Amino acid sequence: MHEEELEPRSVHCPYCDTPFELLVDLSQGSHATWEDCPQCCAPIQLRIEVSPASGELVSLDLGRDDDVL
Repeated sequence: MHEEELEPRSVHCPYCDTPFELLVDLSQGSHATWEDCPQCCAPIQLRIEVSPASGELVSLDLGRDDDVL
């Protein structure tokens, strides 16, 4: 992982609506992962879509642990 491939995104927790900054790792390409909310510690489901051609972030979806992303 290279720091230049970490893209900061301002997001809100889908549980408690706390705003926080998320660093998205673009070096992994499109992938799904989990991140805990820094306020309420709830597990947040992340779906990250990265363009294979440009390596840029196409979309970032957040959901609760029981959401289907």
